[in-house]
Amino acid sequence: MKKLWLLAGVLAVVGCGSPGEVTQEGTMPADSSATSASTPMDLAQVDLPLLWTPPEAQLLNGATPQVQWKEETGRVEITAGDHFGLAITEEPADLARLKADLDRDQLVRNTIVREDTAVVVYRSEFPDDPTLVFVHFYQVLHVGGRTFVVQDLDGPRYNEQDIARMVASLSVKQPA
Repeated sequence: MKKLWLLAGVLAVVGCGSPGEVTQEGTMPADSSATSASTPMDLAQVDLPLLWTPPEAQLLNGATPQVQWKEETGRVEITAGDHFGLAITEEPADLARLKADLDRDQLVRNTIVREDTAVVVYRSEFPDDPTLVFVHFYQVLHVGGRTFVVQDLDGPRYNEQDIARMVASLSVKQPA
């Protein structure tokens, strides 16, 4: 029995891997050499044919950017400080349905701030409390035969500059 525990301990230490690999919890810390705003990070390790450019270091307030696979929701989440949070899912996109849902929402008043063929940025305001204003986005990326929907994370409050930074941070990885 002691040999079994020793073997399990050795396997646990050996199985930890290098810092650039996705851990068993699904977290991939961004390599510090790849976190400058000019160096895009390849997201192939989480099965995404995308490149992500982290925000500039002064916007992170000392936080380390994280790329996480969230198995329970089936999406990849990228966080970098208090003003950056993305959720990426592989699913069919439906901008028309999103806009219809925004129009039908009876709890908040939604206003589309920016719209093009691949991105909708909208502001949600609670009529009873003018201090509760949230800015969100819905972005569609097509890569080969795959479609990805990118949205801001629920919870944190982002401003329009944060949203613009998040929308611009992802690009399609060109095949080699």
